Amino acid sequence: MKRITFLPRPAARVRRARGLGAVAVALLAGSFAAVALTGCSIRDSICGNGEYPAMTIGGTGSQCVKNGEEVPEGYARYPEGKVPQKVDDKWDVYWRTHTVDKDGAIVEVADGE
Repeated sequence: MKRITFLPRPAARVRRARGLGAVAVALLAGSFAAVALTGCSIRDSICGNGEYPAMTIGGTGSQCVKNGEEVPEGYARYPEGKVPQKVDDKWDVYWRTHTVDKDGAIVEVADGE
């Protein structure tokens, strides 16, 4: 008696492969969407752990100072309650056009300073 084996037809294998490809593409697209959404909601910190930001007196520059260290000459601490924490937050944007003078008064800066 002749033994009959059932092998999938080539067309069935192609359909199955296409189906797996579509699943892979959908998973990949979902991964990219998740990364894009997460990436837009997380902003970089102005300074790293163990540091605080200091601003240039009379200019819009800044630097990070290690906690416990004094502010370098030519720099000042940001006024209380007006310290930028994250890149592009309210105070980071504000201090791009404002600074403190040598007396500690907040002043608007001219373009290019």
